[in-house]
Amino acid sequence: MARIVRFHRLGGPEVLDIEQAEIAEPREGEVWIRAHAFGLNRAESLFRRGLYIEQPDLPSGTGLEAAGVVESVGPRVTGLSVGDRVALIPPISMRKRPVHAEVVNVPAEFVVPIPVGQMFEEAAATWMAYLTAYGGLLEVAALGAGDHVVITAASSSVGLAAIQIVNAVGGVAIAVTRSDSKRAALLAAGAAHVVVSDGEGVADAIRGASGQRGPRLLFDAVGGRLLPELVAAAASGGIIVNYGAQDAVASELPPAALLAKSLTLRGYLVHELVRDGPRLAAAKAFILDHLASGALRPIISRTFPLEEIRAAYAHLETGEQFGKIVVTV
Repeated sequence: MARIVRFHRLGGPEVLDIEQAEIAEPREGEVWIRAHAFGLNRAESLFRRGLYIEQPDLPSGTGLEAAGVVESVGPRVTGLSVGDRVALIPPISMRKRPVHAEVVNVPAEFVVPIPVGQMFEEAAATWMAYLTAYGGLLEVAALGAGDHVVITAASSSVGLAAIQIVNAVGGVAIAVTRSDSKRAALLAAGAAHVVVSDGEGVADAIRGASGQRGPRLLFDAVGGRLLPELVAAAASGGIIVNYGAQDAVASELPPAALLAKSLTLRGYLVHELVRDGPRLAAAKAFILDHLASGALRPIISRTFPLEEIRAAYAHLETGEQFGKIVVTV
């Protein structure tokens, strides 16, 4: 028996419970992990409210990120041994493979070693953020040295991961945030420029930070009312990669601007990367190499014990954090 995080009805953090459940032994190709830390994501909040890309089967587990120790391996698993410190790649389906439990069975191909010196809390804060940023920036948008890159929701875990990846390849990170209160922290985290989105003149401020031509690459988690500003700011031939919808208001996009600038507006899901073995291997190699060099390092905003899982998600949903919310087990 192990404790799991589960909900029996849709709603806010108040619907989450910690329950006891029996965990089956690992089957062929699976690994049994005892978790030490969970990373929290907005996707889990959307899933719990019935607003995600897949719907939960009630009662439902939850969770996309965890880190811990291998306790057992199933038949035909190679390269992993009992006692290994590991983190989990986000599953393709949270409905089928929720990972916020004391013990979880996962396919071995979604298990990655924790680098020497990395704590469980940092490992649980790594893979959703860096895989999302890597896929959107390097694979979809072909980020290169010298590129000015606009990063919205810049104080989120993915936003901060994107700043680090942009810097690692020699780009220039332009952080967009809702208020001026996080400016100093974003500059300290590696942003070259900070633009405040709660106000007028957002497009002009972005163009001013990137040069008269405007940025070629815009990495967006907000959508809604901010998206037309990004279109106005973008360079001709630019690409806007959208991976989130923090603003639920429908965007009023100016078709003439999209046409006149020959812009690409591309939706991106990290699942595109996770379900493709060779692409995932390349992403893992990049992330592990740059974690080892120190170019990438997860920023943790706050940790909560498992018993305070509701408070942890309530804090996440305020949007006031700077970096990742982590739950310790």
